Amino acid sequence: MSSNFSFLENKDQYKNFSGACMEAEQSISINPAVAALLSRRALELAVKWVYSSDSYLKVPYQDNLSSLIHDRTFKDIITPELFPLIKYVVKLGNIAAHTGSSISREEAVLSLHNLHQFVSWIDYCYSEEYTAAEFREELLPAGQEKHVSSKELETLNDELGLKDKKLKDLVDENEKLRNKLRVVREQNEKTRAFHVDTISEFSTRKKYIDIDLKDAGWFFAEDCLEEFKLTGMPYGSGTGFADYVLLGKNGKPLAVVEAKKTSKDPNEGKQQAKLYADCLEEMFEQRPIIFYTNGFETFLWDDSFYPPRRVSGFYSQDELQLLVDRRTSRIPLDHIHIDDTITDRYYQKEAIKAVCESFTNGDRKALLVMATGSGKTRTVASLVDILTRHEWVKNILFLADRTALVRQAKNAFNNNLPDLSLCNLLDGKDNPESRMVFSTYPTMMNMIDDTKSEDGKKLFTVGHFDLIIIDESHRSIYKKYQAIFDYFDSLLVGLTATPKDDIDKNTYAIFDLENNVPTYAYDLKDAVADGYLVPYNTVETELKFLEKGISYEELTEEEKEQYEETFADEEDLPDFISSEQLNTWLFNDDTIDKVLYTLMDKGIKVEGGDKLGKTIIFAKNHRHAVRIVERFDILFPHYKGEFARVIDNHINYAQDLIDKFSEKDKMPQIAVSVDMLDTGIDIPEVVNLVFFKKVKSKSKFWQMIGRGTRLCPDLFGTGIDKDHFLIFDFCGNFEFFRVNAQGKEVKHITSLTEKIFNIKVDLVKELQNIDYQEEQYISFRDELIKELVAEIKQLNRDNFQVKQHLRFVDRYSVIEAWNNLGIIDVSEIKEHISPLIIPDSEDEMAKRFDYLVFTIELAYLLGKPANRAKDNVVKTAYALSSLSTIPQVLDKKEIIQKVQTDDFWLEADLFEFEMVREALRDLIRFIEGDKRKIYYTNFADEILYIAENPGEYSTQNLQSYRKKVNTYLRENQDHISVYKLKNNVQLSKTDFASLEQILWNEIGTREEYEREFGNTPLTILVRQVVGLDHKAANDAFSEFINDENLDSKQIRFVKTIVDYLVINGHMLDKSVLQEDPFQSIGSITELFPMERAREIVSVIDSINKNAMEFVGA
Repeated sequence: MSSNFSFLENKDQYKNFSGACMEAEQSISINPAVAALLSRRALELAVKWVYSSDSYLKVPYQDNLSSLIHDRTFKDIITPELFPLIKYVVKLGNIAAHTGSSISREEAVLSLHNLHQFVSWIDYCYSEEYTAAEFREELLPAGQEKHVSSKELETLNDELGLKDKKLKDLVDENEKLRNKLRVVREQNEKTRAFHVDTISEFSTRKKYIDIDLKDAGWFFAEDCLEEFKLTGMPYGSGTGFADYVLLGKNGKPLAVVEAKKTSKDPNEGKQQAKLYADCLEEMFEQRPIIFYTNGFETFLWDDSFYPPRRVSGFYSQDELQLLVDRRTSRIPLDHIHIDDTITDRYYQKEAIKAVCESFTNGDRKALLVMATGSGKTRTVASLVDILTRHEWVKNILFLADRTALVRQAKNAFNNNLPDLSLCNLLDGKDNPESRMVFSTYPTMMNMIDDTKSEDGKKLFTVGHFDLIIIDESHRSIYKKYQAIFDYFDSLLVGLTATPKDDIDKNTYAIFDLENNVPTYAYDLKDAVADGYLVPYNTVETELKFLEKGISYEELTEEEKEQYEETFADEEDLPDFISSEQLNTWLFNDDTIDKVLYTLMDKGIKVEGGDKLGKTIIFAKNHRHAVRIVERFDILFPHYKGEFARVIDNHINYAQDLIDKFSEKDKMPQIAVSVDMLDTGIDIPEVVNLVFFKKVKSKSKFWQMIGRGTRLCPDLFGTGIDKDHFLIFDFCGNFEFFRVNAQGKEVKHITSLTEKIFNIKVDLVKELQNIDYQEEQYISFRDELIKELVAEIKQLNRDNFQVKQHLRFVDRYSVIEAWNNLGIIDVSEIKEHISPLIIPDSEDEMAKRFDYLVFTIELAYLLGKPANRAKDNVVKTAYALSSLSTIPQVLDKKEIIQKVQTDDFWLEADLFEFEMVREALRDLIRFIEGDKRKIYYTNFADEILYIAENPGEYSTQNLQSYRKKVNTYLRENQDHISVYKLKNNVQLSKTDFASLEQILWNEIGTREEYEREFGNTPLTILVRQVVGLDHKAANDAFSEFINDENLDSKQIRFVKTIVDYLVINGHMLDKSVLQEDPFQSIGSITELFPMERAREIVSVIDSINKNAMEFVGA
C-alpha cells in the first residue's frame, strides 16, 4: 500500500524513525488522537536521529523533545519555515496525550503533513539521493474510527517512552558518522533546494483558534461545538450558525465565539456575535459570554457588566462558569463590612470604599496612593477579604519588585487572612494552585508558560487571576513587565507611596485615570497631620568635592604632590575628578569623615543622648559602603567594629544583620546599605537617614524617606515617643527634586539584541532607495532580510508574550513582507517584534562590534558622518595592533592596519565596512576590557554650607520659582532649546514652544514667570542664566581673533567682549562697551577703524539676534 513516507523505507540510515512515521500515518484510520500522539512520537525519534547524526548539534542539558527543538544549534540548521510546523506536531501530540481533548481528523492530517515536511527535510539534507515527494492526503487510509479513552492514550504515551534509547547512547554510537553527515548536509544545502509546502486558510484557522481553544481545555464535539445551529436570528430564514459554542458541565452555553479571517478586523464580528448570544439566551435561558476573534486578536464581552475588552486568549470552562455564576452570586459592594481587626483606621476604610465604588461603576483598574508606613498591605488585605466574601474575586496575584517585599506581603496576608491559602512562588515549596500567589515580576514571567496544575493542565491561564495587586506601581515597572498585565484578564489595583502630585501622568494613564486624580490618596503630610507617621527635618549639607569635584589646580602644594603620586601609573595625569567619579573609583577619606562627623554630631541620639539612634546610610555602591565602615571604625575605634556594618547583597548572612539591626537593643546601630534597605524594611527605631548618593527616581526617593516615618513609642524613655526623624542629604537630592518634581525615571533599556535587530531593519529600509538598486546592494539587503526573518521564525509561538504579537510575527515571517518597508512597517517591527527576539549565545563584545559597524553602515546610506562610531572602530583596531602574537589577529594584519588610516575612511563604502565587521568581530574577545583602578585619597574637603530645614511632603512646591528656573536651566544644558541658545544657534518655533512648556507649565506658570522676570523674553533669560559657550563665542569672533594684523590691545578688546558674552549670554545694551573693563583698554572707535568697529558690533548683533529670532521667522 502506498504511503507518504515510503521514500524512507529503502534507506537503512532512517530505520530508527521511518517505521514510526508509517505507523502514525496508518493509525489515522483508527483514531485521530492516536495519529496525533504517534506523529509526535515519530517526530521525537526523527529529531533525536538528527542529533545523533550531525556533529553541529549540541545536546542540551535536558534531552526532552521541547528542549531539543528549541536548542539554538537545532534552529540554526533547520529551514526556518519548518519550526512552527514542528511545534504544531508537538502541541497536538501533547493535547492528545494529556488533556483528553478530542482531536479532529483535519488536525491529525495537518500533524502528519507537518511530520512529512520534517522528514522530507532530513532526506534533503542527509541522503545521497533526495526522493521525498509532496504530501498527498488521498494516500491516507480510511476506516471505521474507534473510540480511544484518554486513559488509554496516556498509557500508550508512557509505554512509547519506555522503548526509547537514551540520546547520549545514540550520539555515542554514531560518533564516527556525525562529522561525515554534517559535511553531507552542508554540501547538499549548497546544491539542492528545499521548500516547505504551504497550508490552506482553513488550516491556518485550525492553527490558531482551534489550538487556542484546546489549550484552554476545551474538548471539540463535547463541550466545544462547531457550526452550532441557532434559531431566532432577526433576518433571512431566522437561522444562523455560530462558529463555536462553549458549553458548561450542565450543557448550557457559557460562551459563543465568532471567528473572522486573520486578515479581517475581529470587530467585524462583534454585532454578529451579540445576535448569536441573543439567540442562545432565548434558546437556553442563559446568556453566554461573547468572544470575537480573528486568531490574532480576541475580544471578550461580558455585556451584562462590562464593555468589550481585548484579552490574550480564551477562558477555561471553570473560569467561564465563574463569570456566568457571578451574575447572580456576586454581592453588591454598596454596603460592605470592613473587618476592624485588619484595618481600623479611617483612611484605610476610605481607600477600600473608593476601590469598591470604582469596581461597582465598571472600572477594572484602581490606583491607591498611600504613604510608606500607612498600612498599604493591610489595606489591600482588607480589600481582598471583602472582594472574596462578596464573590467578586477568587484567585489573586500580588506582585512586587523585591524578594523581601514579596515575603513581607505574604506574611502580612497570612497574619490578617489566615484562612486564605497562600503561595510564594519564589520559595518553590508552596502550592501554586493556592488562592493567592505572591511573586516578583521576573519570576511570574518565567512561570506563566510552564506551570501545571495537579491534573497536568496549564495553571496560569488567561482568566486564572481575578485580581492583580501591584506594589509600588509606576510607569517603569508597568512598561518593563507589561506582558503580564496584557496576558491576565483581571481587575488591577496599584499601590504607590509617591505623593499624588509627583506621579507622572503616564502612570495615571495606565490606570485609566485623570492626571493627579488617583482612586484614593493618603499622602505623608496627611499621615503626619493625623499622627499616624512622624515628620522629618532635613540637614542639607553641600560638600565641595561632592558638588564640584576635585580640581588639581585648587589643591594645596602638599596635596598636589600626593595627587601626582596617586596617579603616577596613569598615562596622563587627570586634572579633574568629577563628582560622579567620586565614590565610584576614587574614594576620598576626608569627604567620608566629614559626613560621619556631621552625622555623629547632629544625629538624633537615644539613651539620654549617649548613643546615636538607629541610622541607615544609603551608599553609592559596595566599595563605597565598605570604605564608610572602614573610616567609621578608624574614627570611632571604641565601638569595636560592631556599631556600623555594611548590609547589602555582597554580604553573607545579610538577613541576620538586618534582623539584629531591627532589634532596639542590638548592634549594629548604623546600617550602611546599597539598595537592600531602600524599600521593604520597617524599623520604627530608625531616626537618622543619610543620603550619601544621588537619587533620580522619585519613587525610590519617597521609599527611602519612608524608612524613617514609623511611629516608635517610648523610644527616648517612658512616655517620650519618637516625634520626628532627620534626613542628612549630602548629595543635593532635595534640591534636585525641588526643580525636577517628576524626577528622572530610569528609561527602558533596549537590549543589545534588540538594537542590532532594529538597526538591521533600518538598513533594509534605507537600501530600498533608488541609489542602491545595484546587484551588490540588492544581494546585501536580501541577506539581511533572510537573517531577520530567520530570527522571527525562531520565536516560540506558544510563549505567552509571543502570542500577544502573533499578527505581526506571522506578517513579518515571510520574506515578501519585507519587499517594500514603509514607516509604519518599521514602527510595527520595532514595537511588536524586536523586543521578542531571542538573544543568541555569541560573544557579547563581538555583537557590540557588529552594532558599531552597522551604525557606520546606516550613516553611510543616510549620508551622515558617524564620527564617534568610526573613532571607536579605529581604537579597536589600534588595540588589536598590540596583540599580533595571536595567530588569528596576525592573520588580519592588513585590515587592522588599513582601518587606522584616514584614507580608508575617506574612500570606504558599505561593503568595505562590512568586510571590516566580518574580519574583526571574532577578534574583539582578545582585547582586555578597561579595568578602572580604584584609588583612595585624603584631600581636605570643605563644607560649603549646611542648612536645617523642615520636612516637605510634595516636590511640587518646595522652592521659589526663580530658583527653580535658575537651577533647572543650569542642570539641563543638554536640553535642545537651552543647548542651542548656549551655543549661538537660532531656535525653531518648536524649540521655543518646548521652552514655554518647561518654564510656563512644568516648573511653574506664566504668571509666576512674569512676576519674577517681568517682560524679559524667555530666550534672553536662558542666555542670562547659562551664558554663551566659550567656543561658540570664539567662533563668532574668529575673523578678529585670527586676524594677524590686529595689535595686542585690539585682540585684548575682542577677547574681553568674548568673555563678557560667555558670562552674560548677550549684549543687548552696547553702551557697556564704554564702561570697564572695556574702557580701561580703550574706546572701540579709537582702537578700530570705523568699518572694523561696525563689523564687531554686527557680530554682537548677530549673537543677540540668534537669541531673539526664530529660524524661518
